[in-house]
Amino acid sequence: MRKVIDCREFPSEVECSMVFSGEADEVVRAAVAHAVAVHGETDGPELREHVRASLKDELVLQHT
Repeated sequence: MRKVIDCREFPSEVECSMVFSGEADEVVRAAVAHAVAVHGETDGPELREHVRASLKDELVLQHT
């Protein structure tokens, strides 16, 4: 199942509307890189664990 993480769910001085979705490892890599580059976070195990714990299942709408 694809995973998603949405920056709008995390308080930040930067009003960010980024949403990442894909396979869990892809989303973690992209979200961590974004958190470091845009939000000034420090890359490390704690950030990666926080991001991974924040992943949600992506809701998929089926068209009929």
